[in-house]
Amino acid sequence: MTAFEATLIIISLLLLGQVSFSTYLMLYAWNDARRGNIFAAPKEFAPPQKSFTVLLPARHEEAVIQHTIEGVLRANYPRELLEIVVICRIDDPGTIEKVQEKIVELVQRDIHNVRLIVFQDVPINKPHGLNIGFRNTRNDVVTIFDSEDEIHPDVFNVVNTVMVTEGVNVVQSGVQLMNFDSTWFSALNVLEYFFWFKSRLHYHAEVGIIPLGGNTVFFTREILNKIGGWNEHCLTEDADIGIRLSQIGERIRVVYEDQFVTKEETPPTVGQFIKQRTRWNQGFLQVLQSGAYWSLPKLSQRLLAVFTLASPVLQAFTTLYIPVSLYTMFFVRMPPLVALILWLPAYMLIGQYVLNWIGLREFVRAHNLTMPPLMWLRLLIAFYPFQILLGIGAIRGVYRHLRGTNNWEKTRHVNAHRSPAASP
Repeated sequence: MTAFEATLIIISLLLLGQVSFSTYLMLYAWNDARRGNIFAAPKEFAPPQKSFTVLLPARHEEAVIQHTIEGVLRANYPRELLEIVVICRIDDPGTIEKVQEKIVELVQRDIHNVRLIVFQDVPINKPHGLNIGFRNTRNDVVTIFDSEDEIHPDVFNVVNTVMVTEGVNVVQSGVQLMNFDSTWFSALNVLEYFFWFKSRLHYHAEVGIIPLGGNTVFFTREILNKIGGWNEHCLTEDADIGIRLSQIGERIRVVYEDQFVTKEETPPTVGQFIKQRTRWNQGFLQVLQSGAYWSLPKLSQRLLAVFTLASPVLQAFTTLYIPVSLYTMFFVRMPPLVALILWLPAYMLIGQYVLNWIGLREFVRAHNLTMPPLMWLRLLIAFYPFQILLGIGAIRGVYRHLRGTNNWEKTRHVNAHRSPAASP
C-alpha cells in the first residue's frame, strides 16, 4: 500500500466516523419514544406565576416586526405578566417607524405592555441589543424572539409550568423553519432544524453541554445576572452563553413538541444562506478558540464541545477534499479493498438522504402541510449541492475568522413562513 493510499484511507475513516456520529445524533431522540417523552411539553399547565420579558432585537425588519409583535400579544398568558421590548439602533429609522406605528395602534386598543428601546452606541449586533434590553427591564424570566418569529400561543404556559414544577432556570423550546418549498435548498434547511431540535439537542442536554438556540430560549433574571448577560464580541452569542451555563453546571431543560415550536423562515437566497452560515461558523470558531469548555468536568462534555464547535473546520476540509476524491475516483487505480474503504462515507451519506426523506414526510404530517409532487426527487437532486453550500459557508467562516473579520452579516427576512393573508 502506498503512502497516498494510506492517507486516503485515514481520511475516509475519519469522515466515516464523523458522518456516523452525525447520523446517530439525528436518530438519538427521533426514533426513541422514551427519550421523546422525557423532553415533551407538560400535558397540563400550572397557573401563571412567572412574569416574562420578551426581547425583540430588530434591525432593518420593517417587513416583519409588526406581525411578530401582534403574534406575541396573542399569547394565552395574562397581559400583566408579559412585557414586550423591541430593541433598535438609532440608524434604523424604517424599523423604528414601524414599531412606533404599532405602539400607537396598540395604545388605541388599550394595550400598554409594548415599548421600544433605541440605542446609538456600538457594537452593532444582537448581543449588545440584548444586554441593553436586559438592563432596562424587570420581569422574572427573559426570553428572546427573532423579529420574524411566529410563536405558539401557549409557549409561555409551557415554560411557566416547567420552571415552576421542575425548578429550572433555563428552558430551550423548539424552533422550526417552515417554508420547505420556497427554494431549491429550503427543504434541507428545514430538516436541519427538525433534526437539531427534535433529536440532537436532547443528546446535548443529556451530556450537559448545549450550544443554545438564538431564540425561544428562556432565562431567569437571576441566572442572567449570575453569568453577566451575553458576550457582545461573539457572533454566536447563543452558543457562547450555552457553553458558559454548562461550565457552571446549570441544568438546561430542553422542551420539544411539534405543536409548540416557534416558526421561522429559511434565508430567501443562496447568498443570504451563505452569509448566515458564515456568521454561525465564525461564532463557533470564536467559542472554540476561547477554550472555556476545557473546564467542563466530564471528558464526554469536552469532546462533544470540540466536535460541535470545530465542525466548521471539518466541513471546510471535507469540501476542499471533494476535488481530490473525484480525481481519485476517475483517474487513479486503487486496489479493490482500498476502493471499498474509500466509498464507505458515501454509503453513509446515502443513508442520511433516506433519513432526510423520512424526516420530511414526518415534518409535513406534523404541521398539516402538503407534500409537492416528486418531492423525493427534488430532495435527492438538491442533497449534494446543499452540502456544497454548507461547505462554502464553512470555508468562508474559517477564512474570515483567520483574517479577524468579525462584522455582523445580517440575514434578510421576507415573511415566507407566514400565509399571504397574515396581517399585523
